[in-house]
Amino acid sequence: MPTFTTCPTTVRTQHATSPLKFTDAKSRQYHTVISEAAKAPVNFAGGFVLTTWGCGSGCIMAAVIDTKTGRVTSLPFTVSDWPLDVTEPLSYRADSCLLIVKGSRNESAAHGTYYYLFDGKTFRLRASEPE
Repeated sequence: MPTFTTCPTTVRTQHATSPLKFTDAKSRQYHTVISEAAKAPVNFAGGFVLTTWGCGSGCIMAAVIDTKTGRVTSLPFTVSDWPLDVTEPLSYRADSCLLIVKGSRNESAAHGTYYYLFDGKTFRLRASEPE
C-alpha cells in the first residue's frame, strides 16, 4: 500500500495569494467555508490547503485550495461511516500528495481504506483495502 513517502513534495509556506477559482458547483456552494480555509497555512501536497466540513451526521466533504493559483478542487465524493476507532477519516500531510480515506465513499455499502494521489488537479485512486 502507498505511504506518505510514495509521493513526497516540497512544502511552500504561503497562504492563498490569488483570488479563489471555484472549478465546480460543489466548491461554489461552499464558498464561505473554503474562503475561510484559504487563510490557513499549507497542509497538503506541498502547496495546498485541504479543508473539510460536515455534510450530515458522520459525513464530511472536502476540497483543496492551490495557494499559488487559487484553484479549488473538490474531493469527488463524500466520506462517511468510518470505523469507530478513527477520529479523522482523512489522513494527509503537507509534504506528501497522498490522501488516505477511511470509511465509505458517497455513503455506499463498501467500506475500506482508499489511497489517492493528488496531481494538483485530480485525485487518482492508487490502491484500496476493503474492510
